[in-house]
Amino acid sequence: MRSMDTLTRAEIAEAIHKKLGLSRAESLAMVESILGHMTNALGSGENVKISGFGTFLLRDKGERIGRNPKTGVEVPITPRRVLTFRASQMLKDRIAEN
Repeated sequence: MRSMDTLTRAEIAEAIHKKLGLSRAESLAMVESILGHMTNALGSGENVKISGFGTFLLRDKGERIGRNPKTGVEVPITPRRVLTFRASQMLKDRIAEN
């Protein structure tokens, strides 16, 4: 059982090692390469879609007024870009089965 039920890069690499027979170093390099491609695409403003899994979407949020919940003072929140994930219907169905 994984600690705190979190899947790590090392565990993904280990699964690739066992399933494909690549060395552990090659498996980890493959995981790092995939994550690197995803990071570079998102960094350049592209969305990332993995068919059957989901889509990582970049969203620009405009400036707005927020409120400090403790003091009630209004504070401007600067515009920013946020990353969201939208699961595919196939992933949602698999999660619902468990």
